[in-house]
Amino acid sequence: MHAIMLKAKLHRAEVTHAVLDYEGSCAIDGDWLDLAGIREYEQIQIYNVDNGERFTTYAIRAENGSRMISVNGAAAHKAKVGDRVIICAYAHYSEAELANFKPRMLYMAPGNELSHTSNAIPVQVA
Repeated sequence: MHAIMLKAKLHRAEVTHAVLDYEGSCAIDGDWLDLAGIREYEQIQIYNVDNGERFTTYAIRAENGSRMISVNGAAAHKAKVGDRVIICAYAHYSEAELANFKPRMLYMAPGNELSHTSNAIPVQVA
């Protein structure tokens, strides 16, 4: 049996560029890709906190240390500079892999400063 699980998340990153006339994809600071374990050309889901848009694209590497989140191509219609987005990658895991499974999550502060990392989402209280 296999399960599709959250592999990695960049939580509330700010869009720094929205480039309509680009081949497509989402450029993400290379340091964040490495820290999150997201590979270049890997499929990602983007959830726009500010306008509710949800869309699928793939990750490409932006310059390390750039703090860049560039939503490109047709997806540039779904996010503008300054929008806060949640970027998620999902993967298939076997039951054996799930025994020690922990997602990699990066939490962003204003200005795309990395606030902290975690491998668990706190329990939501009533």
